[in-house]
Amino acid sequence: MESTHLQSLGTDLLDQARASRAGRSATALHPGRHHHLRQTVIALAADHRLDEHEAPAEATLQVLTGSVRLTAGEESWEGSTGDLLVIPDHRHDLLALEDAVVLLTTLVDPT
Repeated sequence: MESTHLQSLGTDLLDQARASRAGRSATALHPGRHHHLRQTVIALAADHRLDEHEAPAEATLQVLTGSVRLTAGEESWEGSTGDLLVIPDHRHDLLALEDAVVLLTTLVDPT
């Protein structure tokens, strides 16, 4: 069994994000084609974003620390520590309202 301490990983990634010009850092957990779920821990320094991008077929975003705003078209949702957001199945972006670490879970097409 594999185990990852998300709080420690998030702290490390947030340190990297703060030092990065892009203001973000991420790592995939359990990558590989034999997994149907992919988890990625993403750290964003305050006021940095993941620009608008396509959505996977199914995805959720759990806010581990901080707060974020997910925007898709004219709609937006805010999440803070402990919140779980369902990502809409169309283009969206993510803004860190304050330093934030999130766990992105996506469904991977096994083909």
